[in-house]
Amino acid sequence: MSHPHPDLSAPGPLAPGALRVIPLGGLGEVGRNMTVFEYDGKLLIVDCGVLFPDENQPGVDLILPDFEPIRDRLDDVVAVVLTHGHEDHIGGLPYLLRERGDIPVVGSQLTLALLEGKLKEHRHRNVPQQTVVEGEKLQIGPFVCEFVAVNHSIPDALAVAIKTPAGVVLHTGDFKMDQLPLDNRITDLRAFARLGEEGVDLFMVDSTNSEVPGFTTHERDIAPVLDRVFTKAKNQRIIVACFASHVHRVQQVMDAAVKHHRKVAYVGRSMVRNMGVARDLGFLNVPGDTLIDMRDLDNYPPEQVVLVSTGSQGEPMSALSRIAANDHNVVHLQRGDTVVLASSLIPGNENSVYRVINGLIRHGANVIHKGNALVHVSGHASAGELLYCYNIVKPRNVMPVHGEVRHLHANADLAVQTGVPRENVVVVEDGVVVDLIDRKAVVAGKVDCGYVFVDGSTVGDITETSLKDRRILGDEGFISVIAVMDSVTGKLTAGPEIHARGFAEDDSVFDDLKPKIEAEIAKAMGTGVDDMYQLQQVIRRVVGKWVSDTHRRRPMIIPVVVES
Repeated sequence: MSHPHPDLSAPGPLAPGALRVIPLGGLGEVGRNMTVFEYDGKLLIVDCGVLFPDENQPGVDLILPDFEPIRDRLDDVVAVVLTHGHEDHIGGLPYLLRERGDIPVVGSQLTLALLEGKLKEHRHRNVPQQTVVEGEKLQIGPFVCEFVAVNHSIPDALAVAIKTPAGVVLHTGDFKMDQLPLDNRITDLRAFARLGEEGVDLFMVDSTNSEVPGFTTHERDIAPVLDRVFTKAKNQRIIVACFASHVHRVQQVMDAAVKHHRKVAYVGRSMVRNMGVARDLGFLNVPGDTLIDMRDLDNYPPEQVVLVSTGSQGEPMSALSRIAANDHNVVHLQRGDTVVLASSLIPGNENSVYRVINGLIRHGANVIHKGNALVHVSGHASAGELLYCYNIVKPRNVMPVHGEVRHLHANADLAVQTGVPRENVVVVEDGVVVDLIDRKAVVAGKVDCGYVFVDGSTVGDITETSLKDRRILGDEGFISVIAVMDSVTGKLTAGPEIHARGFAEDDSVFDDLKPKIEAEIAKAMGTGVDDMYQLQQVIRRVVGKWVSDTHRRRPMIIPVVVES
């Protein structure tokens, strides 16, 4: 199994007749999935998603894959193939289209419909789009793509087999193998088996749940649990929070509402938009007169409504967070309300979610979540399902995708257990290039690719250094020191004035620091230092030492020396 070294050099030119695979996101983290395939001078991109920031990335809205390795080759891109409509697979596409606006986009009906809202928001017009269905084959430049139905936590998901003279790659996208899905559209194992018979040279497999033993629970197993919740809360209002794209989960809530004679209202802009799209395309069945507008809630007693809300990850501006903080303009929590968090805990969001749960309970709500009831099942295949897939496909080479390092390695071990030779399993992270040469996957080198931060309307201007500054500001506060010098006499004519934010309530704590600053400046001037920058450094050094010695803190220090 190859363990790519950090000192890998840039890959050389691609051998004639070989296929190159360049992962730019999603390998080493859960999110911002994007893989580039190169054959015969042309590039095919599979997915282009976003990653959501954690608490160590203050002020960041989204994290994108790094397009730099292909920036000067965007004219060679023949298409972007989207496997399904989740943000971590389509959310980065509007940013890629800023670089070249006419890249053709290929995806299923629901995936492209969910993308449409994003393209409008980013004012992308005339993006060529091609809708595909499972079983379809499409020639895109030198690549022949065959699409295979897979089951996931969003409808209309596809795996893609990419065929070139170099060999066949089967990319699962995100998938699980629910044998009793709500829409009866199962992961097409017959197609997987047929492709396996023809020969799969590189199997790229979703690793998200590879550490979880056994099989992922059926989505429909949630229905009886919801039924019990509705029965128990028959005299109270019910609020269900889930992802705004989880059509099957919303369908189950809708079915329970109809059975218990309740109306349903959507809360949250993305929920209203996505479920409208899903209903229009026939992916969501909404019985007549079930749906009401959130603004009409006052016309119904609490026991006759269910609210389906966004914000199951504790996002600060989401509907559920505002409800928990008693800050929502329409929905106000009432003692005895039942709130169901019907979603996973994305790693890194735990604190935000628990903050929301605590807020809800503080206001008298009864909170049901995956920790105390079966109100969520995963959208990803567990180890048992992955073993099945390896045995069905019998791939020559395996490259685990979509997951943190531990997930990639666990998935690699599963492949080896089913008989894939260890040297044919390549475990790589973002930027590590894999070439398929003579039906063998080999690590060819590494391209530079990092996190690209979106902050408001700016993309890529925020660096790790500025995030470090933000973290210091947030954790340690900052101190500004202003001194005015007489340029002729070289003496202080005003200051030093010291102000702090997030460090101390009262600036008088600095009274015994001022004489120290004055003495050090006088000493520096006495040795002939009159450069303003050097004097600022003197101030920074004195203040830094004093703060560290007396308060054990490391705030940001901003010295300003002005000539008069």
